[in-house]
This record gives sequence, C-alpha cells and structure tokens, in this order.
Amino acid sequence: MRRFEHKKEVIQSLTEAQKIAFAPLTFQAINSMLELGILKLIDLNPDCDLESELNLSEYTVNTLLETAEAAGIVKREGRKYFVTALGKAFLYDEMTRVNFNFVKDVCYRGADKLTESFLNEKPEGLKEYGFDGTIYPHISTLPEKMKTSWFEFDHYYSDNSFDIIYKIISPVEKIYDIGANTGKFERVCLKYNSSQKLALIDLPQNIDVIKDEPELKGCEFYPVDVLEKEQNLPKMSGAVIMSQFLDCFSKSQIEFILKKVSQASDDDIKIYILEPFIDRQKFAGAKFALVHTSLYFTCMANGCSKMYAFSDMEKIIEAAGLKINAVYDALGAHDYTLLECVKNA
Repeated sequence: MRRFEHKKEVIQSLTEAQKIAFAPLTFQAINSMLELGILKLIDLNPDCDLESELNLSEYTVNTLLETAEAAGIVKREGRKYFVTALGKAFLYDEMTRVNFNFVKDVCYRGADKLTESFLNEKPEGLKEYGFDGTIYPHISTLPEKMKTSWFEFDHYYSDNSFDIIYKIISPVEKIYDIGANTGKFERVCLKYNSSQKLALIDLPQNIDVIKDEPELKGCEFYPVDVLEKEQNLPKMSGAVIMSQFLDCFSKSQIEFILKKVSQASDDDIKIYILEPFIDRQKFAGAKFALVHTSLYFTCMANGCSKMYAFSDMEKIIEAAGLKINAVYDALGAHDYTLLECVKNA
C-alpha cells in the first residue's frame, strides 16, 4: 500500500510539474480563445459551429479546444464543448480579468528577465519597453494598452476600501496623501466632505497629469521624490495616508520614508498605511496573487520591493521610530489592512 501511495504521489507531482512547465503556453492559449471569441461563443451557444461563426480554421479551433480541455477551461460531452466554472472566471470575473490583463500587458515580456532582475536588483524587464530606472516616472507614457491594464490593476484592489478608510480617518482637518497616483482617494474624500483639506504628494511626472483636473480644484499638490536625501516634504499635520505605496519600496527605503514623514510632521500626527498584507488574507487565491505580484515589482517596477507580510511591516515601523496605534483588518472586498501609526513618545 505504501509503495502504491508513493507512486500515486509521484504521478500527481509530475502532472502538476507539467502544468507549470507549460503554463506560459496555457496562458497564451486562453488569451487567444478570449481574443478570438471562442470561449464566449461556446458559453453562449454550445451547439454553434465555431469555424463558420468566427471564420476560423479547423486547426485553430481544435488545437485551442484540446488545450483548454486539458487545462480544465472547457469540458467535452460527446461532440459538444461546455465552459467550466474555471473557464467562466476568465469570461465574467472582474478580478480574474484585471489580473490576467495585468500579467499579459505589463508583466509577460519582462518576466523573462526575472533572474537578471534579482541579481542586479533592477527591473531589467522594463527595458523590453525601452524604459530604464523604475516604472513609476514612466506610467503616463507607457504604451496605451499597458498603461490601461496597469491602472486597472492598481485601482481595482484599493479603490473599493476608500470609503471605509475615509470614515475611519475623518474628521481630520487635513489629509496628506503620499503616493496619490490619480487622486482617486481625494475624490472619495470630497464626495463626503467638499471642504476637506487635501494635499497630494507624488512624483513630478504624476502630479503634472492630475494637478489641473477640475475635480481636484482646491487641493494642494507637491511634486516630490520621497527617496531624495534632503527633506522635501511639506510640514504636515492632521493625517498622512500612504495607500498601497510602501510596497513600492525595499525595507530600507520604507524605513527611510517613514523617518522622513515623521520628521516633517507635527508630534500628534496620525500616519495611516494601507496594504494588502500576505499574512492577513482569508483566501489562498488572494495570497497566491499577492506573492506573484511581488515578481512584478522585481522584473518590471523597481527590482527591490514586494508585497509584504504584516510581521515585516511591523518591524520596519518600529525601526522608524513609530508605533502602531490601531489595526483595521479585512477592509473592502480584498482584505486590506489599515495601520494607524503615531510617533513614539
């Protein structure tokens, strides 16, 4: 019995190994089925003639369907194919769509440079698109498809917790948003309180994109690179928020940023850190997505940051001379955590 069980385990392991070995091709096959309309048409009408309806060759249809069946995307009953629950995720689940397009349009080409990126501590995959340095100064000039998928990914996760976060932070006289991106958090704040004082802090290239938007009229804008050695942050009071911002930096850089924020702030400042920590997730799929997002940071974003565990961030916060005053877990649909930090007395 033990020998049989061992053999069964080996066979299962080898099967899983082949799935990983061919995963890039499976990924592209699913993409082809989506782009060609095959998956959607099967789900709408399993009786349809795919070749004539979509003007595709028998070779194209059969090759993709065989791959999809092996991957569990479709199942065959007689001569008909049906889309499985797994396949339907690629058609109708927004999270799957956003993640899939992000990997396809932002990460795929650069992932080939992952080893080089680790060794050089630089996002070597970014060079595939003709950019150097980090991805952040180039966001507004990325190829359109790549830029769209980047923003959809960036906004999809944190945006649905902004209403909750503002209610936690408020009332507060002024909020300084470091890494403000496109100003989505500010729009939420102004929805609840049109007179809320707001300051957006980000790289000059990103501030240039949003500073003249009518919805953000009345906000203050600070074009700042937080990694510069000199103190270039404004004098801050009230509250500071960094929403999915610190994961864009290495541990040493995060400590530097937090110390810099602390030095520029009043003693009674409240510093809020919003992150989806890998060790605070309810679902295995969420953790899987987060740890793989770390690889995007490695090969495409900056070569040195990642999605962090709460236990790691807690140590960095302490090293920066701050302490966690309150923890708000399971915020929004994607289990974000909001840390309320204060200066050590």
